Amino acid sequence: MDILNTVSLESNSQIKINFDGGDLSSDAGLLLFKEFLFKIGAVKLINRLFKTNDTASFRIHKDGANLMQVIYQIISAYFEDDCADELTNEPVMTAILEKDALASQPTLSRFFNRMDQNSLEQLNQIIRELRKVIYSIKKPEFMLFDIDSTLLSTYGNQEGEGFNYHYQAHGYHPLLCYDGLTGDLLKAELRDGTKYCSKDADSFMKSLLDEFTCDFPDLPLYLRGDSGFASPDLYEVLEDTDCKYAIRLKENAKLRELVGEEDRALYRATKFNQVDYAVEYGEFMYQAGSWSHPRRVVFKIEKPYGQMVHMYTFIVTTMEMEPYQVLQFYCGRGKMENYIKEGKSGFDFSSVSSASKVVNANRLIVHVLAYNLFNWFRRIALPVSMRKQQIDTIRLKLMKIAARVVRTARYKYFKLCSSCPYKREYYETLYNIHKLQPQLQW
Repeated sequence: MDILNTVSLESNSQIKINFDGGDLSSDAGLLLFKEFLFKIGAVKLINRLFKTNDTASFRIHKDGANLMQVIYQIISAYFEDDCADELTNEPVMTAILEKDALASQPTLSRFFNRMDQNSLEQLNQIIRELRKVIYSIKKPEFMLFDIDSTLLSTYGNQEGEGFNYHYQAHGYHPLLCYDGLTGDLLKAELRDGTKYCSKDADSFMKSLLDEFTCDFPDLPLYLRGDSGFASPDLYEVLEDTDCKYAIRLKENAKLRELVGEEDRALYRATKFNQVDYAVEYGEFMYQAGSWSHPRRVVFKIEKPYGQMVHMYTFIVTTMEMEPYQVLQFYCGRGKMENYIKEGKSGFDFSSVSSASKVVNANRLIVHVLAYNLFNWFRRIALPVSMRKQQIDTIRLKLMKIAARVVRTARYKYFKLCSSCPYKREYYETLYNIHKLQPQLQW
């Protein structure tokens, strides 16, 4: 014990403090995540596919290792590049990356600044290939695309930033498409802050639809979107690929006129009871001026509890369900707001601080990759009791576990906290990872 640096507490002189505890870590849960990435072949795939436009003939810290370091930092909530300097000799990080020391902040910043359109395509390809691996373990019965947009705050005069009138703030306005059943982020595209929701949504979805049609030709496809995506160009793309959809329409006088009879029927039914909730469903064929042909529109007219004013919901759809079933299907997209919130708060999607838009696009996709890797880890590796928990809760329970490193001539032991209340979940997660049987192509 280093007696000279030992201090006593005035509140209790029997308590002594020093910094002579040896190599300790507070992130022993990353060992589980490392094992999962090894099992699904993520590390090999990244090393094989990912390469920045680097002109240097020799680097100590290779591109693949830099990308893995950033992913591990994001999973551990070390979001800033500056955190790398504080983690230089972190024992768990260095062990899972098989390094003596981590890459520094300047190294990571130069790494990001080397990224371009090619690296962006590589990252998207990595996500695509890993999705095939995950689906080889458990393939969904159908794919439910939930499309939306959000605002990512910017920090000054950055390329592509702009004032978005919907959010009444400056930033980027990316398109996002989630799997509405699992929360997987299937695709993300950084856009200028001034772009409207549905701008380029047709080309955004076409590439994703083509990917799923190619990789999973027998998988039924469905899409939900709010009124910001009520675009005839998007309808055409979805119909051409046989993707069933339910997209809300903005309420207008013409649509209200078409449901006038049902509206009056609801009024008559509630004439003597203006307190209780009441609802009327129906459908009609409708062709707006910009549409190439008529489409089915289902609607809901409701009188909220304790109100006299009726509320209207109109959904354009190619689904063949009853109107009330289409409305129920559409309303399920409310979960997407939780997915977006978790991505922004738990994985720092807003980490777009570069002056270059293409670098920021790469930064976003790196965080999307980390989000998906963790979501897959949560879904197929964690105990069933933990699979619905948010990233912050799982970090607290399984990632932020104290450990002491003990080295011998042949081995490196990580002695985890004896009083950890989640030992059983830790071992169960490790067992679940070891019994996975993914189909790897590399």
